[in-house]
Amino acid sequence: METEAQRLLSLRASYRTERGNRSAGPKDAADETDVSANGKGIKDPLKMVWRRGFIRLVLVSAIVWMLLILFALLFHLWSCHSSISFLSVKTLKNDGPLQIQDDNSLNSINTTYNVSIALFSAALCKKDSKVLGILDTMGLTTKQQHRCPIPLMDDPDAIVIPKRTPDTIPKFLKYVLEDDQGNSNEKSQPLFGGHQSWKQRENSFKLNTTMKVHCGFMKNGGAEMDAVDVKYAKKCRFVVASGIFDGYDTPHQPYNISLRSRKLFCFLMVVDEVSLDFIKQNVTVREDSDGGKWVGIWRLVTLHHPPYDEPRRNGKVPKILTHRYLWRGKHTFAIACHKHHRSIYEEADAIKRRKRYARPLIDLHMKIYLYEGMELWSPKKKTISDVPEGAVIIREHTTMTNLFSCLWFNEVNLFTPRDQLSFGYVVYRLEEFKFFMFPNCEYNSLFILHRHTREHSSVVEWVKSLDEFKGNKTGLKESRGGLGLWTPYPGDLNSVQLPSVKRTSPAG
Repeated sequence: METEAQRLLSLRASYRTERGNRSAGPKDAADETDVSANGKGIKDPLKMVWRRGFIRLVLVSAIVWMLLILFALLFHLWSCHSSISFLSVKTLKNDGPLQIQDDNSLNSINTTYNVSIALFSAALCKKDSKVLGILDTMGLTTKQQHRCPIPLMDDPDAIVIPKRTPDTIPKFLKYVLEDDQGNSNEKSQPLFGGHQSWKQRENSFKLNTTMKVHCGFMKNGGAEMDAVDVKYAKKCRFVVASGIFDGYDTPHQPYNISLRSRKLFCFLMVVDEVSLDFIKQNVTVREDSDGGKWVGIWRLVTLHHPPYDEPRRNGKVPKILTHRYLWRGKHTFAIACHKHHRSIYEEADAIKRRKRYARPLIDLHMKIYLYEGMELWSPKKKTISDVPEGAVIIREHTTMTNLFSCLWFNEVNLFTPRDQLSFGYVVYRLEEFKFFMFPNCEYNSLFILHRHTREHSSVVEWVKSLDEFKGNKTGLKESRGGLGLWTPYPGDLNSVQLPSVKRTSPAG
């Protein structure tokens, strides 16, 4: 029996050896298999333990090394943001010896070794350094504050409503109501924005006691409203107005609205008929006894016969011309600063890179502004920025703010619907206009942003050359807006070279 058992054990060992040789190459088999003294073909236990120990040692060493690197990076990050600033350079002075300035003292650096450490650390602590970029990607850095605190009164009933700001210059503002098409050979349907000539545009920037300007809402130019909505709007003392066009969204309900605010404010959502149908299909629309339509706190105001081909341009009507159809009649205008850009030329560059509008039309728009003296923004300018975050505008409808809104809208009507490009230009031309531009972090603290269900889209946005706009048969050229880009400009734009733009923000 013992002999039979030994024979079976020998056969099993031989089978294992042959199977190992088949799975490994000849060289591997020779290296990994060692025949013991008794000829049984069993692996050496000491060699197996050594190999496993070596692999574990390598893995543990790699993990320890990675942890050390991560610890060093976190320690560096802490030193960059800490008040101790162990190796980080906050200020390097060029006069005299190189110095490190921290919160407590200035220490001279005299040796080459210390200077090298200081410069190396200063390079790493730069906001745009690759080290901080990697750490930011890993979610290990403290990002720039997105929101900032705003002092608010605890009791909304204690807020005193100020008296109406008196009008100075202009005192009286009238609007052009009939569309004068001039010497045009082909008389067409009146346009919402009218056929404003270059001379009329230039005169509109010259302040007088009494002024008459183009400001949309031409007779028979579109954008008619139901009588019941007009009657309701005339009763409003304060208005929160927004708009949805082309069915790209549904109304979002504001929250934390005090009872006093509900009584003082009218919440009006201007929509076209396409959007009204879309809203009815997705949310509950309530109709009151007077025929008014409601979604929660929002009163839906239907704008029949949209004035423009582009939904993006239609959206500027309730945004900029609130005083023309919703209003009866210190700072009177406030708007947020853009989160990335200060110069309209930088904003224009971002619009082209992101394909938000036709590049040749953006370039033509900017060439006209540059020709007319609009410079790049710099800290020497009176304004914090030339580019606003235009989603929220707070204003008192004085004659000056109404004039500014009209002139801003006229630029949007004449050129491209990218109103952020036109805002700074109108501020530049209307020097007497005073406004408050609050920080972007306050804008994010006051308002919650919701993504649209979809974005506006227009075939015009994809045009690559002005040659594609020739003629109206292509369907690319707008028939009711942007006419200033197709009307011969009274100046030589051929010699105008757009300034090179340096991106000040990777996200811009």
